[in-house]
Amino acid sequence: MEHIATFPLPPVTLVLGGARSGKSTHAERLVAGTLHGAPPRPAVYIATAEAGDVEMATRIMAHRARRGAGWTTIEEPLKLDEALATAAAHGQPILVDCLTLWLSNLMHAGADVDEATDDVFRSLDEHREGPGAQGSFIVFVSNELGLGLVPETPLGRSFRDAMGRMNMRFAERADRVIFMAAGLPLVMKDRPVGR
Repeated sequence: MEHIATFPLPPVTLVLGGARSGKSTHAERLVAGTLHGAPPRPAVYIATAEAGDVEMATRIMAHRARRGAGWTTIEEPLKLDEALATAAAHGQPILVDCLTLWLSNLMHAGADVDEATDDVFRSLDEHREGPGAQGSFIVFVSNELGLGLVPETPLGRSFRDAMGRMNMRFAERADRVIFMAAGLPLVMKDRPVGR
């Protein structure tokens, strides 16, 4: 995988964008740019998607092929806080793709979205203060659904609204927020590293 030169990544980055905006590819490149040091650092990819049909299975395979070697994958559709705690224990770079599918899984399971998000934030706080936190980081990927058409169904509107609230909560906690459009990154928030 080609990596991009970037300024140092802060502890928590959120990459937002619409469908096919380049958000996953950009997030993968951000993480891949940190893997080529001496010694090389493996990264952890936390996948929230489930291969429920052929189209999703094909997408998952394409993501795996694009990442290449140097990645460990944890598949966790619901307990993101536990997956983060497991991955963070080793001080490796972490990529979570994506919050949108995680929200969908939570809503489908009838879980309390705010409680699950609070659990993730507790894991983030533990990660920031833990022994492996120095030089470690987490990149979250999420869809920005609020720029499109108003969904026709009450469930669709409820999901869009919940995603908007979740994105705001993660953006507030993130040190850096990047919005992707047409494959181009726009840094919307950037708290200097070390603050």
